[in-house]
Amino acid sequence: MLEQSPNSPSPECSPGAEPLTPEQAIANLTHSDLSLRYYAAWWLGKYRVKHPAAVDGLIAALEDESDRTELGGYPLRRNAARALGKLEDQRAVPGLVRCLTCEDFYVREAAAQSLGMLGDPVCIPDLLPLLQGGVDAARPIPGRPHLAQPYEAVMEALGMLAPRTEWTAEAIELIRPFLQHSTERVCYSATRAMYQLTGDSTYGDRLIQALSASDINLRRVALSDLGAVGYLPAAEAIFNAAAENSFKLFSLKGVLERQVEPSDSSLSPDAVRVMELMDKLL
Repeated sequence: MLEQSPNSPSPECSPGAEPLTPEQAIANLTHSDLSLRYYAAWWLGKYRVKHPAAVDGLIAALEDESDRTELGGYPLRRNAARALGKLEDQRAVPGLVRCLTCEDFYVREAAAQSLGMLGDPVCIPDLLPLLQGGVDAARPIPGRPHLAQPYEAVMEALGMLAPRTEWTAEAIELIRPFLQHSTERVCYSATRAMYQLTGDSTYGDRLIQALSASDINLRRVALSDLGAVGYLPAAEAIFNAAAENSFKLFSLKGVLERQVEPSDSSLSPDAVRVMELMDKLL
């Protein structure tokens, strides 16, 4: 469970009875009530309010010092970083890059995730150092439920950003050792990124094998990873995976999206087959 500020509400419910409007949420980013600020940042991301003032307010919230937990976390910064990845505004990139050096693990994690979503490779040189030290450095922090760095988020971001760039080879060199990490989720993230960086089907097949994991949570992660990379040979295995249909549909949707060309109105036989599998799950 993520560490939260004592003043911060659960993001699933509003601290007030009245529903928010985009204008109110933007205004609440600077409210004196920290719980309203925290909720506003979450709300703007949840409903993808792509208003310049929302982006400006969330970028400013990345520097917030007032919402601080007893353990040193920054809940408002976390929500702001997560939200900015959903708003598709490249102006957020410099602020998110600065967050990669924040002392709060969850701020660094959210920043890496959002940088991957925003798709600007300019941040790659700032992501790569978080993998320095390799597997030997990727150990749990005493008293905390996480590793030294948000390795999963960083590798997944590099998988999206680094293919066919001047940093591809360096990213591969840094990520490859994590294929042998003792934590399966970290291995899956490394496998996913290696497939994106190399196009080698060996890595896609390893994710298919992960669908047979004994832990359903790991099977769900593998489904998410296969959907994220759109690995077509996995379609039948996704359909037959021992997991909820909602997870399988989401994964197949990712596979289908990689088979459909926006400029082509016709569907390939592969795309049709994926659609047939999705129909059977509905």
